[in-house]
Amino acid sequence: MSGAEAWVIVVFASVVTYASRSVGIWFLADREVPVVVERALRHVGPAVLAALVASIAAGDGGSWPSIDVPELSALAVAAAVAWWHRNVLWSLSAGLVTFWLLLAVVG
Repeated sequence: MSGAEAWVIVVFASVVTYASRSVGIWFLADREVPVVVERALRHVGPAVLAALVASIAAGDGGSWPSIDVPELSALAVAAAVAWWHRNVLWSLSAGLVTFWLLLAVVG
């Protein structure tokens, strides 16, 4: 692939991404979001994080589980904080700090 082809792909992907994300904003700018949709949107962040964690845990070739002590501990701490605080940022922060500390200790 040449440099020009790569730039064409990058520009095309950027335009499509911008258009797909901005369409919702343009159509909903002067309207209120229904309560049902607003309630459902609150769960998008946790669902995406859960999908990422599940794909990481599935590992290479789907051999379950492919996680070690730091990952498993971070997941447990993040789940406990999520249950206690009901806040995605607190859960993510607690899990990351746990993972980093155990990774530094266990190696």
